Amino acid sequence: MSDRPPLRVLIVDDEPLGRLRIEDLLAKEEDVEIVGEAEDGDKAVAAIRSLRPDVVFLDIQMPIKTGLEVLSEIGPERMPATVFVTAYDQHALKAFEVAAVDYLVKPFDDERFAQALARVREKARLRDVEQITRRLLSAIGDAPAAATPAAEERARYLQRIPVESRGQTRFVSVEDIDYVSASGPYVELHVGGKAHLIRERMQALEERLDPERFFRIHRSAIVQLDRVESVRRRNGDAAVHLRTGEELPVARNRRDELERKLAGAPPTR
Repeated sequence: MSDRPPLRVLIVDDEPLGRLRIEDLLAKEEDVEIVGEAEDGDKAVAAIRSLRPDVVFLDIQMPIKTGLEVLSEIGPERMPATVFVTAYDQHALKAFEVAAVDYLVKPFDDERFAQALARVREKARLRDVEQITRRLLSAIGDAPAAATPAAEERARYLQRIPVESRGQTRFVSVEDIDYVSASGPYVELHVGGKAHLIRERMQALEERLDPERFFRIHRSAIVQLDRVESVRRRNGDAAVHLRTGEELPVARNRRDELERKLAGAPPTR
């Protein structure tokens, strides 16, 4: 058994069978506690504020308030790790625009649910690390002032990213990522010559990567800075040459800032 407290889950769906389906799947998990259920948007808002769950499985189409309106009222910064549940696949892109961890399209199978649960577990773990770091920094108030904000910032950023592959979820360390590229509404992590597709928007992932290590060189590419071997200019355009041998274009409005970062210079104001 793990020493960590159970993952506290709230289930929100206007259909009783929908709530029961998720409840049955979670009943198999020893480290999960269902702290409440809600059948409409107003009750969901009240439950999130009063129960403070770690995770919410949130239906999108509901009476009074939709799932998206619930998130808007609570606010993305105060919202628990969220898995949207919907019968309409067209809501998926909107779900990622508001920073859902994952989404499930009804009817979903046990394997797909397990993948979503793995994602929210990782999200909750990262939040735990951030909170522990903040408490530790608060306890050592005599530490050098300059160290506190830097350590707090590091705790905010991803250390591992869940990747689905052949029915399993494995975790890729961000240290191993060479670069990230856009693939339609999702992104691909390029690691040692392999590409892993994940359900994440480029903008959302960029915000969760440490800017001291990663830089967006183009609307469709983010590179890990220590993988850049050189910047090549040709006919007014530029490209980065990576240590892996790959070459990626650099947007003109990103070129100067990239070179400053590679040189270790502070960002411009």
